Amino acid sequence: MSMHEEKREYSYADYLSWTEDFCCEAIDGHIIAMSPSPTPKHQDVVAELTAEFKMFLRGKECMAFSAPIDVCLFASKETKHDDIKDWVQPDLLVVCDPNKIGEKYITGAPDLTVEVLSPSTTKNDRQIKFKSYEKAGVKEYWIVDPHHMSVEVYELDGDAYIQKGIFVREDQLKVGLFEGFEIDLKNVFKE
Repeated sequence: MSMHEEKREYSYADYLSWTEDFCCEAIDGHIIAMSPSPTPKHQDVVAELTAEFKMFLRGKECMAFSAPIDVCLFASKETKHDDIKDWVQPDLLVVCDPNKIGEKYITGAPDLTVEVLSPSTTKNDRQIKFKSYEKAGVKEYWIVDPHHMSVEVYELDGDAYIQKGIFVREDQLKVGLFEGFEIDLKNVFKE
């Protein structure tokens, strides 16, 4: 696939037909170009958060995954690839319904998604993906800023997100989905 090809919208079937080294996301069939490889700081934050979730969820029904893994937001396992127009690769996601976990991708809204900002993805994460996650019914959405060492937490209230808080390196972040799960952000954001 060449990004110079002109097409009104793409499906997940199109995406699967492209070369394996091409990675992208789409909202309403429109490609969101992926940024260059993440920085070491970005990857470290993702790895630390993933470790926190993996340890807490060990032996429980919910599962945590880190990118790259495709999430087909508005699909079910029965949805044909030609009919899937929205797929994303959150930096971290938690799925509590085992029926959403397919052999190659996730179908439907995860329970929690986390996006770690980078200069080239900030607009997508704060606007485009924010609205898509909200519309899909993702219960909790975190926007993590590694530069400012902060986490913005949004929880779904009806069909709209409300901000539950902004947490910084010195805080203990209580994970809304799981009683008794707190993350010491000093373990996530290193000075």
